[in-house]
Amino acid sequence: MQLEGSCHCGAVHFSVVSHTPYPFNLCYCSICRKTNGGGGYAINIMGEANTLKVTGMEHVAVYRSKQNDRGAYEADGLGFTRRHFCKHCGSLLWLYNPKYPQSVYPCASAIDTPLPTPPEHVALMLDWRPGWAWLPAGPNDAHYPRYPEGGIEIWHRKRGLYGAF
Repeated sequence: MQLEGSCHCGAVHFSVVSHTPYPFNLCYCSICRKTNGGGGYAINIMGEANTLKVTGMEHVAVYRSKQNDRGAYEADGLGFTRRHFCKHCGSLLWLYNPKYPQSVYPCASAIDTPLPTPPEHVALMLDWRPGWAWLPAGPNDAHYPRYPEGGIEIWHRKRGLYGAF
């Protein structure tokens, strides 16, 4: 599925191909919670890094955290994940981690293309969830104190949703 995304002020537009477009994964880690708005969590999906096309790249800045709830850092003391955002309006756009060079993780909040409704949700990194933040409570929703085994692609494949669009 071809996804189109943008920042709020319109300085940055991007497209990426995703075989895993269901926005099911709610991350409550302190980084996602604090960099992605007021909901208490962030939802990232996955795209093929080699298909990412950006217009307005000169308006994109990158943030790497000094703190990391997963305890993983590069030699420079910063987290592996690069969070790309618009330096004018602050919209978080996509994440990239060089440990997984084939993938890029667009923020669902930046996607302009209608996304499919997930049949269930996974709430993860709940050790950092503030008590006021909404927690999915459907009959098939899963909750994890940390990052669970598997990932976005595995979740889609197990449910027959990989490449469904």
